[in-house]
Amino acid sequence: MDTSLDSYRTIIEQVLTEYSKYPYAYGQIERQLVFDRTRDHYLLMSVGWDKQRVHGSLVHIDLIAGIFLIQRDATESGIALDLEAAGIPKDRIVLAFQPPEIRHIAGYAVA
Repeated sequence: MDTSLDSYRTIIEQVLTEYSKYPYAYGQIERQLVFDRTRDHYLLMSVGWDKQRVHGSLVHIDLIAGIFLIQRDATESGIALDLEAAGIPKDRIVLAFQPPEIRHIAGYAVA
């Protein structure tokens, strides 16, 4: 596997783009992709209305020194599994939304 940062960026973008294709079954909510390749921040947002305003991140991933820091994951199956399926080794994925002392339980990197 090519471990260059550009290939890692492309993998994140491809995985998040696939998630963005799933429409909401209710409300007037759209999914928006936010990719900042300069600072390596990647987000999948929900924006719209369903009786009240909906605005928040479903997924937030930061890429720091070749490590995938999953800051938020509100997917059903877990975005880490999709990154693994795309070829990212578990030791390059950190479940940053989990407290540091329990991150090792899932078998991913701890920091």
